[in-house]
Amino acid sequence: MTTAPLAHHTRPRGRAARRVPAFLLTLAVLALALLASVAFGSHPTSPADVLDVLYGTADQNTAAVVESRYPRTALGLLAGACLAVAGTLMQGVTRNPLADPGLLGVTAGASAAVVTAMAFLGASGQAGTVWWALPGALLAGLLVHVIGSAGSGAGLSRLVLAGAVVSAVLTAYVQAVTHGKPQVFDSYRYWVVGALGGRDFPVLWSVLPLAVAGLALALVTAPGLNALALGDESAAALGASPALMRAGGMLAAVLLSTAATAAVGPIAFVGLAVPHVVRAVAGVDMRTQVLFSLVAGPALLLLADVAGRVVLSPQELMVGVVTAFIGAPALLLAVRKMKGSA
Repeated sequence: MTTAPLAHHTRPRGRAARRVPAFLLTLAVLALALLASVAFGSHPTSPADVLDVLYGTADQNTAAVVESRYPRTALGLLAGACLAVAGTLMQGVTRNPLADPGLLGVTAGASAAVVTAMAFLGASGQAGTVWWALPGALLAGLLVHVIGSAGSGAGLSRLVLAGAVVSAVLTAYVQAVTHGKPQVFDSYRYWVVGALGGRDFPVLWSVLPLAVAGLALALVTAPGLNALALGDESAAALGASPALMRAGGMLAAVLLSTAATAAVGPIAFVGLAVPHVVRAVAGVDMRTQVLFSLVAGPALLLLADVAGRVVLSPQELMVGVVTAFIGAPALLLAVRKMKGSA
């Protein structure tokens, strides 16, 4: 008679025990991705050269090449974590496995601000656009959140509809400006693909406060999102405020996706693909999903960036293109899974 309760309590512990080696393995993959990001590129270097640079025994040229890759590696670490956690939060809050940061209008807002700055304010260069993309992305995300949360009919469907409307309007504006000013389109098309190269540490410092605030808010709201997954009535019975938890999760996603998009441009599929992989390993606990996403997102983005540098060396394939190739199969698998469970 006592074996059934024992089995019931042992099963969750067994799952938790399996998550530990999975998390350690993900950390190991991230460590290898960090090493590869500073070791490989258009100029031939090796992991041994990276170690020589760290120990101070490398020649000046090798040290300069390796150190020039530090900013893009740091940006990949930050942007990958932000996009993955934002996607995890969005899919958890909306209960939509196809949700990603683009649903919030952040990408369209950043694009509209960048195009405006290029067309009318003389902005140029990938690094300089961050100062325009940052407020544009933040304002668009907050606008979607306000529209989707206001009124008596507020709900998940209204939030999605608000994101679609704001994105459509801003995308139409971007198309109108770029078609009317071909020189703007020539500059904009490089930004809109998404890339880690061509940016320095000041770009990282400019978006870091938003990223830290978003990650902190994500960790704080994750326990409440577990209750929210049971339904609003069950969450309220457990002492959580569904409206507050939903608002906190969406605000965290806005901050995180704004920081990533402003820093490196729109990079697709990281926020869509990583949460599916994380859920398969970490289970349904949002706290565990956020922790796994913090590690898995940067690992995926950095490995994609390394692949883009190596595949066409000495030319470079932008990381946004590589993640699209990786993420498209993940989207198809997600659609098949939804169809099978319908």
